[in-house]
Amino acid sequence: MNDSTTLWYTKPAENWDEALPIGNGRLGAMIFGGIYNERYQLNEDSVWSGGPRDCNNRSALKNLERLRSLIREEKIPEAEDLVLNAFCGTPVNQRHYMPLGDLKIEQSFDSSSDVKDYVRMLDVSDAVMSVAFKVGEVVYKRECIASYPDEVIAIRYFADRNKSINLKINIDGRDDYFDDNSPISDDTILFYGGCGGEDGINFASVIRVVPVGGSLTSFGSSLVASECDEVIVYISAQTSYRYNDYKDKAFYDVDKLKGKSFDEIKKDHIYDYKKYYDRMSLTLCGESDESLPTDKRLEKVRQEGKADNKLFELYLNFGRYLMISGSRKGTLPLNLQGIWNKDMWPAWGCRFTININTQMNYWPAEICNLSELHTPLFDLIEKMRKNGRITAKEMYGCGGFVAHHNTDLWGGTAPQDLWLPATPWPMGAAWLCLHIWEHYKFTQDREFLENKYDTLKEAAEFFVDFLIENSEGKLVTCPSTSPENTYITKSGSKGSVCIGPSMDSQILYELFTAVIESSEILNRDKAFTKKLAEMRSRLPVPEIGKYGQIKEWAEDYDEVEPGHRHISQLFALYPADMISVRKTPKLADAARATIERRLSHGGGHTGWSRAWITNMWARLFDGEKVYENLIALLSYSTNPNMFDSHPPFQIDGNFGGTAAIIEALLQSENKELVFLPARPAQWNEGEVKGVLARGGFEVSFKFCGDSIDAEIISRAGNKLSIVAPESAKINTSLGAYVEGYRDGAFIINTEKDSRVKITY
Repeated sequence: MNDSTTLWYTKPAENWDEALPIGNGRLGAMIFGGIYNERYQLNEDSVWSGGPRDCNNRSALKNLERLRSLIREEKIPEAEDLVLNAFCGTPVNQRHYMPLGDLKIEQSFDSSSDVKDYVRMLDVSDAVMSVAFKVGEVVYKRECIASYPDEVIAIRYFADRNKSINLKINIDGRDDYFDDNSPISDDTILFYGGCGGEDGINFASVIRVVPVGGSLTSFGSSLVASECDEVIVYISAQTSYRYNDYKDKAFYDVDKLKGKSFDEIKKDHIYDYKKYYDRMSLTLCGESDESLPTDKRLEKVRQEGKADNKLFELYLNFGRYLMISGSRKGTLPLNLQGIWNKDMWPAWGCRFTININTQMNYWPAEICNLSELHTPLFDLIEKMRKNGRITAKEMYGCGGFVAHHNTDLWGGTAPQDLWLPATPWPMGAAWLCLHIWEHYKFTQDREFLENKYDTLKEAAEFFVDFLIENSEGKLVTCPSTSPENTYITKSGSKGSVCIGPSMDSQILYELFTAVIESSEILNRDKAFTKKLAEMRSRLPVPEIGKYGQIKEWAEDYDEVEPGHRHISQLFALYPADMISVRKTPKLADAARATIERRLSHGGGHTGWSRAWITNMWARLFDGEKVYENLIALLSYSTNPNMFDSHPPFQIDGNFGGTAAIIEALLQSENKELVFLPARPAQWNEGEVKGVLARGGFEVSFKFCGDSIDAEIISRAGNKLSIVAPESAKINTSLGAYVEGYRDGAFIINTEKDSRVKITY
């Protein structure tokens, strides 16, 4: 077993937080590895609780100016009472994600001997989950994959002795939210149903069982395989969200496999998966605890406060595995739990929470060379755009499109929940659209930018109408919040709804910049972007407050919770680059003070928050703090199956932690390439291959201490700036040359496909 690519355990999972995930972007399963009773907890990404809802509150627009007046006058209780009645959704909630069901397979054995040599493992290098154990003299094995090419989950039961496989197979697990789960023949179960009214989502799952040797028959609501040499189980699922003939499509997905062996399906699955997985790699030298199962390695981190370097490799590789397994072309984007959810009523609806969590899910997409897997998020933005126009017009009397802090598979954009610290925040679409700009910055895909420019522009157009002047003549949002925090006014009142929180201005600076620079690249819309540039110059900029921190609100309020999990005012540090050690050192110091204040009051207590903080430390070039916070992430926010724990499980912490590991080793913000900006001392030697950098560059390098031996491939022929000692040695291929050395960086002109090698 490879200590950096294999999660493995010596016993079955006792609960969901120990089970192992597989997925093909659309279909997912959590596998427990039970010996006598196995459970495959199934998901399909479009099984949600119902149809689209129009939640726009028709009372909002006529009360907008009154609300703004109350906020200006700091009549916060009155303002927030008005928000609850006139600005929250009607109905309050969007739709929520739901499980598909539980496939249960009972396995019986001829021998009454004890079970020995049990191993349950997931190899993230080829996306194959397996179980093996010995009963008596017979070794029993299982393999399970979620195939993207064949659109099924495939499970193989086999042994080293013929006629040893005896199974009973059935499916349930949706309370009363299904219509039937009965066999329709001796080899097939049809599981179907739905909920949510006439526009709701109906589903169908087909379980097809293929025995080798032995017999197979239906028995009540189960299929029973007796004395088989091996048994293959195929699971398909489709919904009315994608197909009118969803039942026929579910049958087609298993019918088309006739004549194709499990080994052929597995081979095609691995080939497809490795097209993504093998693009990049990380090697950190040092001893490992490969003899310990994964849960014991994590326990050791908790006990000793340090980790072997291969565990960090495994964490990164698991994060990449989750993205390849949970976000593919044509699927829905990763929600709060990716695609893996067991609850009919999951925490926070298992929706797309877009005031940090959904965005964090995609932080590793570009840097880890998985740009195509970012596309489901862009598809969701387009759905939101249509709905967001209606929300913008009906609730605020504005053009463009807007969304708040949550959305669902239908792209709902009206305020969600009745929770004042989050509900009235109007920045969700604006932040999401910055992922469009990030995708362009990494890929330099001009055709993509051309196609998405109007989406970027329309997100900005809303704020052209929505922004108001504050008392200093600055343009600010109102109403809004600083997610999901609460402040205390000088008079002692507590509130969340406010005017001009710092994060909003930072997001808008980045959004306006994206539109302006896109306009220049595409040579269009000059009049509009001239206006946008003038408005950008009137946005508030990050300011330093009374504690030496970056101010969170326009007024230098105290927080009700100084250790709050959100650190929204540091959006400018990460994921944006408005604050940086090299460009704005005083603001960088204030950012450090902000984080230290949060942590000193108990911050970083949730997985995703800890992951965000780790990325911030990386941007502050602090390798010691990066390591300290990664250890905290592993110790207190990582379940035995390596899923992030909020608690409960939220997948954003996995992706945030994955991004932070790369961010510590390579950064490319502010149009500069920086090697080892926050390398922990414990990572003394290693190699990174195939990561991407902004500007259209692919980077591979070896390091020992702070020494670098790197090769950069220019995918787009852009100018390259590398922060490095002036004594560094640089070799360039034909078409690239060093223009000069300025402000601690080499300026290098490149052509498409040219290569630059640098050593120091």
